[in-house]
Amino acid sequence: MTKAELIDTIARSTDQPKKLVATTLDLAFEQIARSIRKDKRFWVPGFGTFSVRRRRARAGFNPRTNAPMTIPAARTVGFRPAPQLRKGL
Repeated sequence: MTKAELIDTIARSTDQPKKLVATTLDLAFEQIARSIRKDKRFWVPGFGTFSVRRRRARAGFNPRTNAPMTIPAARTVGFRPAPQLRKGL
């Protein structure tokens, strides 16, 4: 499902204008991102947890030249589904 499809679905379900739904959805995603940056975690009961994960530096290869290189350490956001969500998959 794309963001546009999600907006369409919510707009139809709630009889709200798509523009209002899109603005609300953007604000919700923005707040989730702020929470992850600040608290390093965002938890939705029954859905799952978004959290900051660290990747260690590792060896890799440049795909164009096949030359060895070091991929630097990085932080990323990971998602762990709640047991209720996992059961339905």
